[in-house]
Amino acid sequence: MSKSVPIKGNMLQYHGRSDRHGQLICWGILFDLMLHSHVLRSHVEAGKVVFGINHTLRSFSPEKQKRLDLVLCRPKAGALPPSKPRTLQTIADRHGIELSPEQQGLLEGLPLIQEGPVGNVLVALEAKACMTEHIKALPRLYDELNSSHQIVHGHSSQALSIGFFMVNAATEFYSPTNTANPGPNMHRQPRAMERAIAQVADLPRRSHHSSQGFDGLGIVVVDMNNDGTSPCKLVATPPAPADDDVLHYNSMLQRMAHEYDSRFSMI
Repeated sequence: MSKSVPIKGNMLQYHGRSDRHGQLICWGILFDLMLHSHVLRSHVEAGKVVFGINHTLRSFSPEKQKRLDLVLCRPKAGALPPSKPRTLQTIADRHGIELSPEQQGLLEGLPLIQEGPVGNVLVALEAKACMTEHIKALPRLYDELNSSHQIVHGHSSQALSIGFFMVNAATEFYSPTNTANPGPNMHRQPRAMERAIAQVADLPRRSHHSSQGFDGLGIVVVDMNNDGTSPCKLVATPPAPADDDVLHYNSMLQRMAHEYDSRFSMI
């Protein structure tokens, strides 16, 4: 049991009612995708592709809408770009993302991808995290992820719908919404994270643009108790996906890059 830590906004690493963690996840995935896809880099250099954050996407059939964490898209014709568009570097600066000298060098070597008015969506990313109360949260998380690929492909069957899921393996978690009881939520591990991983792994996936499901899906397991001092650790042992698992982060990333390069090379 960790010692009790006062719950203050500036001490917490994670707050479920903030979209900061989602933006950090999307930043990392976009950074890695830029490194892996030469076609995307060439599109960015030519000004053919921009990104949108928290973009509300409307599907053609059925007529529904959903706010997505990140989209890569063609710039909307005739629309004015933001006066101060965000970039990977400005987002890193704003959120205090710590990069090693090697990572900073890689970032500086990439073409400048900017936020812009969203036109035709090429890639849509939905990122979800399950950090506490796993079993209670699962139906909502499953529904939100499942509706994501349905709306993306209802917008365009050619668009890539990518799902990312982060699940907590810690046995206790200090929740900022626990105002009545400042102590940690206790988790029955590994049962809680195993249930969460199994539920998300059951989401539909597709291998052809005429079918339904995610074009890429990744699951990452972390150990984080959110006490403000203990580090968040990556878990690489079971039940986290193994290196050769199709749901491993690297597999998701390689699939994203391959599908983007093959599907959008001629835009």
